[in-house]
Amino acid sequence: MDVRRAGTRYPGGDASAGISSRHAFSFGPHYDPGNLRFGPLIACNEERLAPGAGFDEHPHSHTEIVTWVVEGELTHRDSAGHATVIRPGDVQHLSAAAGVRHVERNDGAVPLTFVQMWLAPRTPGGTPSYEVIPGIADSTPYALPAAGAMLHVRRLAPGARTALPEAPHVYVHVVRGDVRLRGAHLHPGDAARLTGAGDPGNPEDPIHRETVAETAAELLVWEMA
Repeated sequence: MDVRRAGTRYPGGDASAGISSRHAFSFGPHYDPGNLRFGPLIACNEERLAPGAGFDEHPHSHTEIVTWVVEGELTHRDSAGHATVIRPGDVQHLSAAAGVRHVERNDGAVPLTFVQMWLAPRTPGGTPSYEVIPGIADSTPYALPAAGAMLHVRRLAPGARTALPEAPHVYVHVVRGDVRLRGAHLHPGDAARLTGAGDPGNPEDPIHRETVAETAAELLVWEMA
């Protein structure tokens, strides 16, 4: 298990434009050859947009983009004709495939915070696609077969426990609250990267793991081949 603290994320964005970004992986001008990806996950960005701020139209290709709004509302428009507003609890998935352009803005009156995760597809190219799953229920997995991955949303009451999936790569991002995982205390913005197929019958095996909420918590958990 490799724990990455919120304070070690690469800072980005443009403060003068009301944009603050924190990158968990090598991103843009912040090049780190030892931190390019974890399994198919190539980006996990925490984005904060002031009212009226946003990212003007820009391109993506060969990337599966999944967005989780923490606070506020995210306005999305793309070159395929989709125009939606994403709210807390919704899962947004944009498959950039061979190429798509989109705009992301905070058109609301309050600050917007969201987590955006990029995954590399198993096969590049194809036709772009888009969907929003409104108000996804706790523990309902969202499958991303194009990247060999599945997203689990975990909302835990204080003292509650949840088992993490057994997979070659598991990525845990703490959205809010405090949790304990194999003796490590994780706080908002922290992440844990777990590897190994594991042996569920061996309690000492790294894959045999359980997360305990020390306060009310919300987690994004990627199960990846």
